[in-house]
Amino acid sequence: SNHAQDLDRSIAFVDAAAQAGFDAVKFQLFRVAQLFAPEILAKSPQHRKRVAWELPLEHLAPLAKRCQEKGVEFSCTPFYLEAVKELEPYVAFYKVASYELLWNDLLKACAKTGKPVIVSTGMAIMPEIKAAVSTLEQAGAKDVTVLHCVSAYPSPPEQSNLSAIEAIRKATGAKTGWSDHSRSPAVIERAVHHWNAETIELHLDLDGTGEEYHTGHCWLPEQIAPVIAAVR
Repeated sequence: SNHAQDLDRSIAFVDAAAQAGFDAVKFQLFRVAQLFAPEILAKSPQHRKRVAWELPLEHLAPLAKRCQEKGVEFSCTPFYLEAVKELEPYVAFYKVASYELLWNDLLKACAKTGKPVIVSTGMAIMPEIKAAVSTLEQAGAKDVTVLHCVSAYPSPPEQSNLSAIEAIRKATGAKTGWSDHSRSPAVIERAVHHWNAETIELHLDLDGTGEEYHTGHCWLPEQIAPVIAAVR
């Protein structure tokens, strides 16, 4: 996550994403002290070590600049309220993680910037998804995209339930897409060509050495480039 605070690696990631055919790249802005409960941090060295995953604020400007140079949009997920304002000068759109779907204050803060907002659904039920879209629209969001998502890392392709893309579209009236954890080209092609997903989000690792690559939900640039070409 955020490439171990290594700006050179992060910029290389932007370059690789652009070369592979992505339209945008997304980072994450979180602070471990606000992301996890104090009792968890007190007990878990593994969680405390994630401080090294935090994205330095001083990386935002050079990353946004590199994205502009490479013709891809720069985005970032805010995981605390102040992050919305910190990101506003740099991001083309906000992405709200499925874990934050019920956090109305965060949704409203993103919406009030006037920038597009993409939200993932994860384990949310339809009334929660509809409420989130309503909250965004009532707070002024004009461009909302909802991504169907299976909260498993990786997610078995047979559990993708891609028909939920259409169900969400009908229930909310929003643009819809697929947040992929399956690493299956067939799932992505089906989401686009059969269920008309307008946005595909997925996890990318630069070279297979990233902290989260071993869990099996991240693509490599050379793996995803032909898939992107197939769904254009």
